[in-house]
Amino acid sequence: MTSSYAVVGGGILGAAVARRLQEVDPDGTVTLWEKEDRLAAHQTGRNSGVVHAGLYYQPGSLKATLCRKGVGMLKEFCQGHGIRYDECGKVLVALDEVEESRLGAIEEKARANGVPGVRRLTGAELREIEPHVQGVAGLHSPTTAIVDFPGVTRRLADLVVADGGSVHLGTELVGIRQEPGGVWLRGRTARGVREERFDRVVLCTGLHADHTAAQAGDDPEPKVVPFRGEYYLLRPDRRDLVNGLIYPVPDPRYPFLGVHMTPRVDGEVMVGPNAVLALAREGYTWGTVSARDLREIAAYSGFRRFARQHWRTGAAEMAGSLSKRRFVAAARRYVPELRTEDVVAGPSGIRAQTLQPDGSLVDDFLISTQGAVTALRNAPSPAATSSLAIAEHLVDAMLGRTSEAGAR
Repeated sequence: MTSSYAVVGGGILGAAVARRLQEVDPDGTVTLWEKEDRLAAHQTGRNSGVVHAGLYYQPGSLKATLCRKGVGMLKEFCQGHGIRYDECGKVLVALDEVEESRLGAIEEKARANGVPGVRRLTGAELREIEPHVQGVAGLHSPTTAIVDFPGVTRRLADLVVADGGSVHLGTELVGIRQEPGGVWLRGRTARGVREERFDRVVLCTGLHADHTAAQAGDDPEPKVVPFRGEYYLLRPDRRDLVNGLIYPVPDPRYPFLGVHMTPRVDGEVMVGPNAVLALAREGYTWGTVSARDLREIAAYSGFRRFARQHWRTGAAEMAGSLSKRRFVAAARRYVPELRTEDVVAGPSGIRAQTLQPDGSLVDDFLISTQGAVTALRNAPSPAATSSLAIAEHLVDAMLGRTSEAGAR
């Protein structure tokens, strides 16, 4: 009997899962639902385009294992489909002895994760790679890359359609009903409400992952809290300040990496992001406010505990958001030639960060299952890098092809 599958969410993860379902069950039917009028409209289309090598992630975690596997799968996919994949390399820049001491732990994790070519740099060696960077030491990852993630998403969706699947844009999930004979999805479209029955459903809904999982009967917690990341862009005549990816050394006390400089495959160079609480789940500007989303965030014990712990960092990020001068000053610490007038306003994105009720971050990828519905509950960076490996892991576990390690 032919099985029917629905994947909800048209970002790179949803497209990758849909394609993986076709690969393992070529006789099944696969349908992809996306609420926007285009694919990759949210996190996939609003990130910096970095293919992470696996420097920071705890060895043995899903992030570490699926990132390393995903890098190889993504590179092979891009080579096979004519999508540009540029190993421009990445340097972490230590500004003082304290930051230099942190490089050792990062290097150990990178080597444990099998990241190739990682090496420590003196200040002079750092400037050989990035002449405009100032630092006492660095760590170089030569295989860290950049790619067009929306382009990868569209190509995956094209393959789904070419092999008999369906992609329905403008179809917003508004209800899930599980019955003994299957799962009924209810969607809102411009033409009205549609209902369809499927044997299995996968939810890859990013910013709304907790809501859609709860619709399927899963726990409402942990909850997604949206953090907006804002970028500036280097003016074209100043792009020569950067050769590859330039990152600060992360401070383990804080939850986010900090402002960095990121070339893109389209030629732009991004400066950012910061991390400020978004005023709506899709609040890409200060002017986008959802009273419902704010009430939900404020009522969540996990967010209140998180805010009490990190309020100083939050205040600093807010100041950078409201002041271009302060924002640029964060990057000028390691690229001292950068001037405020060298940048123009750029795009912004939302990080769907899942928080536990105790205020801690859900630091790894999180997959849950309720009956015939599987939900990707937490998929922050490096999820785009890991997308093909996440899809393989999720689908194979869901269909009993592997052990369900990492699922709950």
